[in-house]
This record gives sequence, C-alpha cells and structure tokens, in this order.
Amino acid sequence: MRQLTNVLNLCKDYTYQTSNVQNYIIMNQKFSEIIQSDTPVLIDFFADWCGPCKMLAPILKDVKEELGDAVKIIKIDVDKNQQLAAKYQVRGVPTMIVFKNGEEKWKQSGVLQKDEIVQVIKSNS
Repeated sequence: MRQLTNVLNLCKDYTYQTSNVQNYIIMNQKFSEIIQSDTPVLIDFFADWCGPCKMLAPILKDVKEELGDAVKIIKIDVDKNQQLAAKYQVRGVPTMIVFKNGEEKWKQSGVLQKDEIVQVIKSNS
C-alpha cells in the first residue's frame, strides 16, 4: 500500500517556543497509528502558500495551550501528502479533521476561532 510514501515527510507537527506545549515528533508512525489515539487528534491539512493556513497556526497554538494533553494537533502538508489529502477528501486548505480511536468525528474547511475549535474537541473527548 503506497498511501503513505514517506513517513518522514508525512506529518509536520506544530512546534512552538512555548515550553508547556508538547511536541509530537513523528518519525516512525504511520498516519493510521496516529489517529488511533483515544485522545482526540486534530489534523490540520495545510499548504505553505496558503494565507488562511498561516492565520490558523496561532489559533491552533492557543487551542493546544488551553487543552494541553487533552488533544494532539498535527499538521499535514497537502502538497507533500497528496494521496492522504485525497483519501480524506480535502478539497481546500486549511481543512481540519478530528479523529478519535481511528474514527473521523468532525471535519471543517476554513479558519475557525479558538473557542469554536475548543468546543469541537471537547465535544469529541
């Protein structure tokens, strides 16, 4: 199965300079393993050239700071992971998908405010 061609380039996690934000270094895990977590996993499908994606980044940083270990937030570059974006029918960026125990619980394209994202994650905890 060639859905995930290069695990090293699969996930680009949010890396912040805030010390209380845990960084998830994903080198040897496949996407399907990541989303199997019983903790909600918010996947941010983004592109480097996308203006709204850049606006969403600090919002997701604030979400992570508020929720801490209650959520994992992972970025996936759609240009480097086109097959994965196609599998989850990502038609525009940014697109966020929340997974829990491997099941897609919520999906939304566009920029949302922090409180809206926090509420989605809490409702899927």
